[in-house]
Amino acid sequence: MTLHWEGEQEDARAARRSAAEHDALLEGARGDAITIANEFAEVRVVRVDTRNGSRLVIESPKSGQWVSLDPLELESLTWQNTATFSAMIGNPFGPLVPEETGGVIEGGITQGGDEPVRDLPEGGSQ
Repeated sequence: MTLHWEGEQEDARAARRSAAEHDALLEGARGDAITIANEFAEVRVVRVDTRNGSRLVIESPKSGQWVSLDPLELESLTWQNTATFSAMIGNPFGPLVPEETGGVIEGGITQGGDEPVRDLPEGGSQ
C-alpha cells in the first residue's frame, strides 16, 4: 500500500519546473556566488545574465527556496520600512499579499491609524 496526497502529482511537476528554471538561470551565472550567513540564516547570491538583462538569484541552501529578482524588484526593497520585513519574517514561506487580491491591498497600508502610510522620509524607512 502506498500513500498519496491530493495534489501530489501537481506538486511534483511544479518542483521539476522550478528546478529546471533554477538550473537554466544558473547557466548564465557571472562571477562567483556570495554567501552571507549568521546564526539565523544563510543565503547565497549570484548575478545571472538572461536575455532580458541581469538578475540576482538569491537562494537558501537550508530550505531550497530561491527567488530571482531584476533591478526594479531589488530597488523596491529600498522603498520598504522595517514593518514590511517584520511581516515577511513573521509569515515564512507565505506571501505578504495573498494572490487572490491580485497584488492589491485594499484600503492601503496603515500605521497605527486609519490613514494610509505616505511620504516616507529619505531612505525609505519610518
